[in-house]
Amino acid sequence: MKNETSTLFQSQAPRPLADRLRPKSLDQVVGQGHLLESDGPIGRMTASGQLASFVMWGPPGSGKTTIARLLAERTDLHFEPLSAVFSGVADLRKIFEAARGRRGMGQGTLLFIDEIHRFNRAQQDSFLPYVEDGTVILVGATTENPSFELNAALLSRCQVLVLNRLDDESLEKLLTRAEAEEGKSLPLDTDARAALRAMADGDGRYIFNMAEEILRLPAEPVLDTAALAAAVQKRMPLYDKSQEGHFNLISALHKSLRGSDADAALYWFARMTAGGEDPRYIARRLVRFAVEDVGLADPDALPQSIAAWEAYERLGSPEGELALVQCIVYLASAPKSNAAYMAEGAAMKAAKETGSLSPPKHILNAPTKLMKDLGCGEGYVYDHNAEDGFSGRNYFPDGMARRRFYTPKERGFEREITKRLAYWDKLRKEREGQ
Repeated sequence: MKNETSTLFQSQAPRPLADRLRPKSLDQVVGQGHLLESDGPIGRMTASGQLASFVMWGPPGSGKTTIARLLAERTDLHFEPLSAVFSGVADLRKIFEAARGRRGMGQGTLLFIDEIHRFNRAQQDSFLPYVEDGTVILVGATTENPSFELNAALLSRCQVLVLNRLDDESLEKLLTRAEAEEGKSLPLDTDARAALRAMADGDGRYIFNMAEEILRLPAEPVLDTAALAAAVQKRMPLYDKSQEGHFNLISALHKSLRGSDADAALYWFARMTAGGEDPRYIARRLVRFAVEDVGLADPDALPQSIAAWEAYERLGSPEGELALVQCIVYLASAPKSNAAYMAEGAAMKAAKETGSLSPPKHILNAPTKLMKDLGCGEGYVYDHNAEDGFSGRNYFPDGMARRRFYTPKERGFEREITKRLAYWDKLRKEREGQ
């Protein structure tokens, strides 16, 4: 009687719009056609009726939990949901024992683990024998890069499927469903409706929650973008400074600078600062970019980036960000060369290969009589006293052939460096024969 009463009251309890509009079948899931259509990996599995373990990697609100639940229904598997945030090895042990019992009765188990990356390595290892022998079909969900967060042994037994953040078209479909469910239209003009989709940032759950809030408002007046912003709390961009989003965005900024795209670089800078990134971290990366990707093609790039960093330290936020913006524009529009960066790698490789070769004796100092007797310093030519200020002597170790590590590009100031190196190469060859 207690269970019947509980079920009765539960059916009468209010349910959030996002819960009421959960897809009833896989073809109602939006934005993930690359996985769910007949030629996609999940589409092929459902068509054959044979599921294999896999991990879904995607942003919040992209449909990971819904897909797992619908897959279990479609394939007549027992659906066992678990959150790694609230569970441990004891919970897993109970689930595996129950799954083994169901298997003995002829029914399989789909074990869905949300936030699977929250399990530590030992907990992840505990899945392996049960996944291996088919006791459970493991479907994991994570917002973090599985290659960083999951054991290699577990990944070798699971396919990784990447879910997309919901695009504008998919979010509009969800808004239309929300309006149909409530039987009325959102009191938004065209621009405000587009702004709502942008605020959702690809998260279907978020847009349902916002739609539910807005649908409670009167039909008049129709809200414009400014009124919408006042009516709902602005969402912070999806950005975790300690996780993959942090590295993805700084990589995007760095590569936009390397590609001489100032506008794209400014966009990624804005994304990072809007997400709460420390501008000092960006300043350090701009200095790194100046020496790695601009180098001596523009010798002013390094002083400019140091100056921007110092200006930020003196001004603070928000005024100091303008110095970083100026530096970004300068670096993006500067001629590019990685010649010094490549030279460092080549020289380090040669140093490891050649071991502990001594410098040639003529460039060793001889502060003692013994060292003079050994020939240290003998034959050294002071370059300032030599013709053209260049002696042409060999400064590589004896027994090591001369190597070219630094090859300047035909860009910016390095064109001048190329001319100088060619001139000294010419003098060196002439004086080697003397």
